[in-house]
Amino acid sequence: MPGATLAAEPFDAAARAAVYRAIHERRDMRHFSGGVVEEDVLLRLLRAAHHAPSVGFMQPWRFVRVRNRAMRERIHALVEAEREFTAQALGERESEFMRLKVQGVLDAAEVLVLAMPPGRDKHVFGRRTLPEMDVASAACAIQNMWLAARAEGLGMGWVSLFDPVALAALLGMPEGSRPLAVLCLGPVPAFYAEPMLQQEKWAFRAPLTDMLFDETWGQPAAANSSAPDHVG
Repeated sequence: MPGATLAAEPFDAAARAAVYRAIHERRDMRHFSGGVVEEDVLLRLLRAAHHAPSVGFMQPWRFVRVRNRAMRERIHALVEAEREFTAQALGERESEFMRLKVQGVLDAAEVLVLAMPPGRDKHVFGRRTLPEMDVASAACAIQNMWLAARAEGLGMGWVSLFDPVALAALLGMPEGSRPLAVLCLGPVPAFYAEPMLQQEKWAFRAPLTDMLFDETWGQPAAANSSAPDHVG
């Protein structure tokens, strides 16, 4: 056991409910209403991200705060360029995809680029056979920030439509680093009642029972609940 420990007591009902509420009401936001994120709030969100778990405690996240309008416009252009390529790759769904709003880079109060630093190959603990765990760890930081933002009444969107080499060059990132996400953050007019892509009928949340197996792949779980998933 580590030298210092925390009591293994569950949260009370109100605290538990708040955690689950943030999880179920978190949304990947695309519509922002400008405004500002107060500096103390932004710092709380970044601390939440920095307290994420990481494989081998490698902490593979760096945040680049982008406030310059010209730089935001360049990032916006990179996203729009990839949007066109993605639409073409989707074939028969191209026109449907092009109707979706995919970013809020020019509208959000804050834009943060999460980038993974160089030297990640030195972190072998937990990554010898699964080197992609740097990405998984960085995603945990993003999720922490997402949930904290929702608790603060702020929206956040993860934009992944960009050429990582071009974005790294634009931000002057060192060789071996890798941008993983453009995060749009700030006040929103309202949170979507359900995930935007579900509202737009692009895709739908699968039942949890389809995701649970017992012992081996494809073996239905005996403990599958007949209760419906939480909406949202």
